[in-house]
Amino acid sequence: MLSRWRLAATLIPVVVAVAAVKALIGFLGLDVLALSPLYTGLVAGTIFILGFLLAGTLADYKESEKLPGDLAASLDTICDECLILYDDKRAPAAAECLAEIGDLAAAIERWLRNREEIAVVFSRIRGLNRHFLAFEPLTQPNFIVRLKQEQSALRRMVIRIDTIRETSFIGAGYAIGELASLVLVIGLLFTDVGGLDVELFLLSTLAFVLGYMLRLIRDLDNPFDYKGSKRAGSAEVSLVPLEQFRARIANEEGIT
Repeated sequence: MLSRWRLAATLIPVVVAVAAVKALIGFLGLDVLALSPLYTGLVAGTIFILGFLLAGTLADYKESEKLPGDLAASLDTICDECLILYDDKRAPAAAECLAEIGDLAAAIERWLRNREEIAVVFSRIRGLNRHFLAFEPLTQPNFIVRLKQEQSALRRMVIRIDTIRETSFIGAGYAIGELASLVLVIGLLFTDVGGLDVELFLLSTLAFVLGYMLRLIRDLDNPFDYKGSKRAGSAEVSLVPLEQFRARIANEEGIT
């Protein structure tokens, strides 16, 4: 519940500082610019730029919020195949593979929380090969094929998450959005729009909205930016599917 207000709370010092500067400028009589209809166009243009940036980042975000669930689904599928083999043959290799899947899920979650290198995740995904090789004398070939397909899906999803993390949305778009917002706020600081109470209300509201939009776009651009935190931030995707999978697999027979 509180996470939804976290981003807004970080902007309170900025809004207070803008209001204080506006009050000082008004007290010194430096707000000498007259209000012009062109300000309306400048506000509309700035909002349009921010809307363009928001639309661009939302596309990746909508895909990103599915990835933890897809990762958990692939891991769960491999787990099911191992459980079938274990129930049928009581094969030690199946129990060992279940333990390996649990370690892999833990490594993926640590990597997502920036506490593990991606090389470790890829190494653990490749480590499933020795278990699949041990399954060959115990089952049919199409069983191994299904496992390899899920292993390949895991690799693709990890690579996709890493790409989303490392690739920022249009840098020039960020620059023009931030510059337009800054110019608009500075212009209004020196513009006389009426009484000081009206000026403080309008400028503080506009500064808050523009600052919030810029921070939100930055946050949406990397929905896996957990910075080691146990809980997701204001715009990070939920890792609950992975956490739930780890809880389930920890109760399976053969997991130590």
